Amino acid sequence: MTLPAPTLLQRLKRTSLVMRIFIGMLCGIALALVAPEAARSISLLGNLFISALKAVAPVLVLVLVTSSIANHKQGQRTHIRPILLLYLIGTFAAAVVAVGASFTFPSSLVLNAPAGQLAPPGGIGEVLNSLLFSVATNPVKALLEANFIGILAWAIGLGIALRHARQSTRDFLEDLSNGVSLIVRVVIAFAPLGVFGLVANTFAESGLDALLGYLHLLGVLIGCMLFVALVVNPLIVWWKIRSNPYPLVFTCLRESGVTAFFTRSSAANIPINLQLCKRLGLHEDTYSVSIPLGATINMAGAAVTISVLTLAAVNTLGIPVDLPTAILLSVVASVCACGASGVAGGSLLLIPLACGLFGISSEVAMQVVAIGFVIGILQDAFETALNSSTDALFTAAACMAEGDFDVVVAEEPV
Repeated sequence: MTLPAPTLLQRLKRTSLVMRIFIGMLCGIALALVAPEAARSISLLGNLFISALKAVAPVLVLVLVTSSIANHKQGQRTHIRPILLLYLIGTFAAAVVAVGASFTFPSSLVLNAPAGQLAPPGGIGEVLNSLLFSVATNPVKALLEANFIGILAWAIGLGIALRHARQSTRDFLEDLSNGVSLIVRVVIAFAPLGVFGLVANTFAESGLDALLGYLHLLGVLIGCMLFVALVVNPLIVWWKIRSNPYPLVFTCLRESGVTAFFTRSSAANIPINLQLCKRLGLHEDTYSVSIPLGATINMAGAAVTISVLTLAAVNTLGIPVDLPTAILLSVVASVCACGASGVAGGSLLLIPLACGLFGISSEVAMQVVAIGFVIGILQDAFETALNSSTDALFTAAACMAEGDFDVVVAEEPV
């Protein structure tokens, strides 16, 4: 008896999620080229997908972290401290790479764009102050505003408080965590449609015409981020695990970086990273905290953006830069990057802080910010892909270094 040939839908179900996302991306590009108006009209698919991820991420983090800590068994180790160290090393290394590349391939800007109306923070103290007060916030407000620092603080507090609760209460938390995780898996299953809508709308609305005038600047930015992703991060992971890092690096880039590239939101990519860590066999007690924390403070891409755009303005204005100042810029860019998520506007609005090191006025610095928004289509996509994929990469590396893992990178992605 001859079996009927599988339908297209059945074939798609059998392919990996990453392959389905890639197919959605190609379809989106094709639709934008053939029928731009139709491509604009389906932007709803992409917006709905991002909205669904952002809606479920805060609840997932609160429930997952609370359940993990409440059900944590005495004597079971977590690896948050080494992961934090990797986050800091990675962010500072990215800033150093960006400074070195800016000296090697100096960029020039046309500083005649109208200064924006957005107000940058007044100093690093203000950035850190904002980050600190994010902890001391109402839990309902933290959930509504997707303030993951505040959500983490409440989740950790509730988890510790409920560790001695009745077993039935802890079982309920675990069941609730599994239920929310199931909802997340359903949302992630629609990623190909979401990427299809996002790509089609982006290419139909903007294309690449607006970026042609900034090709050199984009080349430095993207080159730095690729160098960090493919050279610096693997070196850090090799230093940690003492074995070939590239299978793990490419797994994280493929399964986390691809979706982050198109959603352009670290918060929206938290559920993706949590699912990746679960598939890699990492301990939930570790990744349930490190992933949302990394989405807030692990910002290698932001450090690259701040450093490159600041030094482009410095080069344009002919300001001399010595080695100590360059090192100081790397430190400032790293600190600013860690606080980027706590400031409205992300990494771009922290550029005036770095420009202040060189005596560049706020008005000129905001013109640099305006240029950043012009190239933001690609800059923000690569930045988020680097930031988010590194969260999962460093979490996995720390667990592997302690032998506390069951990583099988050759399996088919979820």
